[in-house]
Amino acid sequence: MALRITDECINCDVCEPQCPNDAISMGESIYVIDPESCTECVGHHDEPQCKVVCPVECIEVNPQWVEGQDALMVKYRLITGKATA
Repeated sequence: MALRITDECINCDVCEPQCPNDAISMGESIYVIDPESCTECVGHHDEPQCKVVCPVECIEVNPQWVEGQDALMVKYRLITGKATA
């Protein structure tokens, strides 16, 4: 599953630089996560780094973007160029 940032976001700027896939960016009023780039840090870390650093705990699973661990690993490999033929 990809993650999403809820309305509780306080725009503290700590999550964006933690994302190894550059999936987090500033939206119209709060930060947003691009679900096509979010792997929940699978392949990079043991847990989503944006959630680790978020002081208000406003990052949650995006119920509209359901993916299992295998799909997240495939996405990680495609994003990083480590896909096998």
